[in-house]
Parts: sequence; structure tokens; C-alpha cells
Amino acid sequence: MKQRISTMQELSLKIGVSRPTLSKYFNDPESVRDSIRIRISQALSELDYVPNFFARNMNRKKTGLFGVVLPHMNDLFYMKLLQAIEEHAESLELSVIIQNSHGDPQKEVLALENLRSMNAEGVIISPVGAHENAAHFKQLHSQLPLVFVDARCPGLETELPFVGTDNVQSIGLITDYLCRSGTPPKFLSLPNVNSNAQEREQSYRSRISELGFTPVVLRTETCANQWEFEASAYQLMKDYFSRGKLQESTILCANDRLAMGVLRAANEASLMNTSNIGQNQLRVAGHDDHPLSSYFWPSLTTVSQDIVRIGETAFELVVDLARAPVKSIAENDERLFNAQLKLRASA
Repeated sequence: MKQRISTMQELSLKIGVSRPTLSKYFNDPESVRDSIRIRISQALSELDYVPNFFARNMNRKKTGLFGVVLPHMNDLFYMKLLQAIEEHAESLELSVIIQNSHGDPQKEVLALENLRSMNAEGVIISPVGAHENAAHFKQLHSQLPLVFVDARCPGLETELPFVGTDNVQSIGLITDYLCRSGTPPKFLSLPNVNSNAQEREQSYRSRISELGFTPVVLRTETCANQWEFEASAYQLMKDYFSRGKLQESTILCANDRLAMGVLRAANEASLMNTSNIGQNQLRVAGHDDHPLSSYFWPSLTTVSQDIVRIGETAFELVVDLARAPVKSIAENDERLFNAQLKLRASA
């Protein structure tokens, strides 16, 4: 059984090599003399010692560590985004550490402070949309570069880098299709959880008006956990359908999770006949192309965000902000990506 070594001080005494030399070895084995490198390598093969990643990085400017703060880990959309970020970081031989804000503005601030204490070089954050966090983010950005992804922070819309979907293009794309193929859609709006809620509703209002129709916006009731989109949409539409309302409408949902709740209520009311979807039947569409959207019944017509490019671009931006000797990225740099229409059975 190998001897357990807990600290670098113990390791230094055991091998007979100074701590600075050990630090150089762990940072770059080629930076020490061949004889010392062989000596350390041989000793490590005979001892049970794992370098403390965070301790090694405490005084380094380039730690290779970048943070990601997301509002919820149980949302498969965010997991798909995180996968794109992690895979791109791995391809660049950099590391990612994840923090979950749980949709709580205070926990969001704490997550950033945790990452700063770990000496992260920069952070990608999908903000929960709290106005009170804007001043803290702006102050922190000079010490810990931030890039917003998917949603903007209220009050900092034009001040810090942002990467996401062009909501004007994506909502316009699916609104146009729904108007061409059937009755003009009513819009089921998101609770006010982040900037996408306002942007997508406004984009719908503008486009449907341009097409000559009157905007109709449906809203779920405010509940304790506004991120439970499926449940709130289900309860709202179950009530409408039970009273014989909206049964022959087109419902455009601000995201796919809302649409899933609508589809459950519609299925319970036997309103979805996919063999004959047309002018006089309920149609449902969403936004995002959630990983489960093609497996729901009926499969969901939606628009697909370019998650891979969004994740990769956000990571490249935060690395450039952290490492460029001269700032090559404007503070208000904005990278928007178009969405693609995904036609399925629901509309």
C-alpha cells in the first residue's frame, strides 16, 4: 500500500526537493532539470499524493479555470448549453467549474464570489434577471471578466458582452409560419424570470402587428417558483379548455417547457388530432428546441437555437477578455445567432 502524503510540504520533505521546485514541476514538468524531473516522477509513482488544484492556482494569473453560472441544473436546455461550453473548453485544454444559482439573485452573486475565490480567470453567466445584481456585476467585471449567455442582465444590456439567440428573428420566423399555415397565434408569455420573457413577447407583438393581426398575450399566474413553466402552463390551459375556450386556437409559447404544459392539458382534453391539424383545430408551437421536444406527443413544432455555436462563442469571448494583453473585445460586444424552424406534428 502506498504511503499517503497530504500536503506539498510533506512531499517536499519526503523527496528532498524544495516546494518551489515541486510547484514548477506540477505546472510544467519540462521546466525542471531532467535529473530532478525523474526523481520527482519516480517518487510520485511510489506515493499516494494528489496535488491540490485550487491551492496551486491561488497565486497564478492564468489558472486555466473558467466558471459557468446557470439558473437551474435540472433544465435540459441549460445542460445542452453547458455541454457545448465544456467540450470547447476541453478542446482548448482549459477547465470549467459550474455553479447553480437556483434562480435566486443572492445565490447568483454568491456563485460569482465563490468563483473569484477559486481564482477563476472569467465567468460565463446566464443571469436570473435581477435588477439589483447589475451594480455588483459591473463592479466585479473589472476584476473577473463576465460574459452573459442566453439572457441579458437588466440594466447592463449594452454594457457587458452578450451571446445568445436573436429573439426578433426567431419569434418572427415561427410567427410567420404559423400565420401562413393556419390561424394567427396567441402568445403564451414567460413569467418575468429573465430578459427573454420581455424580448420574445415584444418580438411577437411587433411581428403579429406587422402582419395585420391583433396581438393576444396569455399569462400564467404568478407562483412561488416561477421556473416551473410546465406546471403553470398546464394549469392555465386546463382551465381554458375546461370552459370550452381556446380549443381551436394556435398557441405560440415563449419556450418549449411552457408548450409541454399546454400539450398535456390539450391531450387530457382530447384536443390534439395530429392526423388533421388545420384551421379549426388546436395547434401548439414553442421556442428553443428543448431536447425532449421531439419526443413529446404530439412532437413539438418549434425553433432551434444554435446552442453549440452560442456555447463555443461565449467561451471564446471570456477567454479573450481574460487573456488578451490589449482588450480586443468591446465591453458591449453582442453576438446574436439565428434560429431554425423545426416543423413537427403539433402545428
